[in-house]
Amino acid sequence: MRIGIIGGSGYTGVELLRLLCGRSDLEIVFISSRAQAGNRVDSLFPSLRGHVDLVFSDPDDVGDAQCDLVFFATPNGTAMMQAPELLDKGTKIVDLSADFRLQDIAVWEQWYGMSHYCPSLVGEAVYGLPEMQREQIKTATLVANPGCYPTTVQLGFLPLVEAGIVETDSLIADAKSGITGAGRGASVVNLLAEAADSFKAYGVAGHRHLPEIEQGLRRMTNESVDLTFTPHLLPIIRGIHATLYARLTEDVDLQGLFEKRFANEPFVDVMPAGAHPETRSVRGTNMCRLAVHRPQGRRTAVVLAVEDNLVKGAAGQAVQNMNLMLGFDETTGLMQPALLP
Repeated sequence: MRIGIIGGSGYTGVELLRLLCGRSDLEIVFISSRAQAGNRVDSLFPSLRGHVDLVFSDPDDVGDAQCDLVFFATPNGTAMMQAPELLDKGTKIVDLSADFRLQDIAVWEQWYGMSHYCPSLVGEAVYGLPEMQREQIKTATLVANPGCYPTTVQLGFLPLVEAGIVETDSLIADAKSGITGAGRGASVVNLLAEAADSFKAYGVAGHRHLPEIEQGLRRMTNESVDLTFTPHLLPIIRGIHATLYARLTEDVDLQGLFEKRFANEPFVDVMPAGAHPETRSVRGTNMCRLAVHRPQGRRTAVVLAVEDNLVKGAAGQAVQNMNLMLGFDETTGLMQPALLP
């Protein structure tokens, strides 16, 4: 299979390369970056020396590469401009931006501040959360890869909301992300001297991942959904930790519920009762680790969820979706253990 990556000079792009470059069942034939066009990939990412022998191309040249599947690891607003032509050529797409995640065009335009170039494709796009949409992903030609926060939050709430045992009008997600969640672009707030030894919330008035999460939660239930979502910036390089709160409407075995729901999911690990998952336990992996608690036996369920924002939260999940779309085993290339220390 011939694979292309559009937007390969960011953290998600290099993570895609790391996960794909050692595979014998596919070939990376195209990688683009307008700023880096003409330069060798391993000159920008020395970690890939000896593994990737490619030169960055102009993204407009992707049609000549005759790819079976293309990843878009681009800023919002880019994939929607190029997707129609690629799909017409028979190329499948996994879009890691937000261009096709929201089904309501007006809501998308409100949160992303631009007009949607090809709204007709939004209805064709399959939301790429395999734990919910696996069969649809297998036959999809266009997959909207979920955001990093939405993956953690949706997986953590999934068993509770799907079973209909919580009040969905008062859900709370208190989530923290490492600095790579903001991308590789230069930014004063992400400088070491600004972010180290500090901790803060942001986007409290409204974060663009909120409508994506609520859309996913509504797919799990017939009830209305009202989520309070507060993201925070952690002074770490990679990782997400989400603490989720939901009011129970029934007295159930929460541990058993979570273990049963995810028993056959290769990339969701339900930890033993009383556990507290750590971000370092998933560093570099496609795993989301969960623990469910019911403090003091009261009515509030507390779910702890961790993932690597660059892997299960981005590139790893994109490869998982690619595997499903191209008929590979879903776990191919994604079973690495975490990096410790």
